[in-house]
Amino acid sequence: MSRSPGAGPPDDTDPGPVVVAVEHVSKKFVIRRDKSLKERLVNAARSRRHREDFWALRDVDLRIHAGTTVGLIGPNGSGKSTLLKTIGGILQPTTGQVRRRGRLAALLELGAGFHPDLTGRENVYLNAAILGLSRAQTDSFFDAIVEFSGIPEFVDTQVKFYSSGMYVRLAFAVAVHVDPDVLLVDEVLAVGDEPFQRRCLDRIRTFQAEGRTIVLVTHALDQVVDVCDRAVVLEHGRVAFDGAPADATRFLRGEYVVADEAHLERERQRATSDSDAPPLSGARVHAVRLLDSSGRPVDHLAPGSPACFDVDVEVPEATADLVVGVGLATLAGQGLWGTNTKLMGRRLAAPAGRSSVRIEIEGLHAGPGQYEVHGAVASWRGPEVDRLARGLVLTVDGGDETIGVLGVRPLAASIGPAGG
Repeated sequence: MSRSPGAGPPDDTDPGPVVVAVEHVSKKFVIRRDKSLKERLVNAARSRRHREDFWALRDVDLRIHAGTTVGLIGPNGSGKSTLLKTIGGILQPTTGQVRRRGRLAALLELGAGFHPDLTGRENVYLNAAILGLSRAQTDSFFDAIVEFSGIPEFVDTQVKFYSSGMYVRLAFAVAVHVDPDVLLVDEVLAVGDEPFQRRCLDRIRTFQAEGRTIVLVTHALDQVVDVCDRAVVLEHGRVAFDGAPADATRFLRGEYVVADEAHLERERQRATSDSDAPPLSGARVHAVRLLDSSGRPVDHLAPGSPACFDVDVEVPEATADLVVGVGLATLAGQGLWGTNTKLMGRRLAAPAGRSSVRIEIEGLHAGPGQYEVHGAVASWRGPEVDRLARGLVLTVDGGDETIGVLGVRPLAASIGPAGG
């Protein structure tokens, strides 16, 4: 059940003082249809037909309390980054207001706040000065900033020669070393390599232990559940859900399922009607079904449950070289598991027309959440011929005692002497 916008943290404990108050904020941008400066001048005095108002935010009302970590999530274009920039004071709201308290550091889009013609060293001092630090304070932080960034050999190089990863390393290092009370972080962490991402997450957890406030924009929903204690879902510039991270990610993934089903159906129709499509053998995957241990079709399972997949395929003529496969992926398309009859050493002979191939599995050890199951068909010696990308949306049931894509259920916890 969703919480009302602005309801605050999802628990009943004392939330502490409000450090960011977003009060009925809306933000409008004007999209111009003029294709050149001449057209803009000609159309300026005519009418509004050549421009369109786009509301990136609509009546957003939030209270963010000290010491909390809040995730802003939603589909592309939902207003997450616009809201973060509005909180940071980079954008001014069209209506409403944002009130802040304490020192705020923002790590927004790539290179924001960096001057390309200045060196890394010069940009460190420039950014620190903008955030209110004296030169003496920056001197005391400088060596730690450079060490954290991991690019000491490039610190005296102009940042216009930096790679995207180097940009992010230095920008994040500055943001976390200027002693902020509130840290705003956009999706830029996805640019860094894995060791740097781990270092960033470690620093975020240190900030949490110190009682600092973090507002995080990300598409990594599992990361939101792991790091945040509250999540806000934005859709079309409005707050669609505000509550516990696990509930918020379930809500958003449900919305993704609806949108992706419509997209996949359009893609299937386009592929069917496309006369320029490359010639295929004509084999097709028509359906994927999941059956529980008693043979009943289901779309829900408990972690570790035995099951089997039925894949309905059609081949234009009889073959002795049919290969059929199934796979499991997140709703974002990240592959988690897959198998096929060739990997299993089972060479299938199929008559012309439609057949159903059953693949039994010992147990589906997936974590609680929703997943997509695909079916595919190929020949023994050839490439994949056809794939039903989302043949089934599977829900793995479970409690809130675990997170992630592995369905490993904890049984007990105890405490005893160290080392034993």
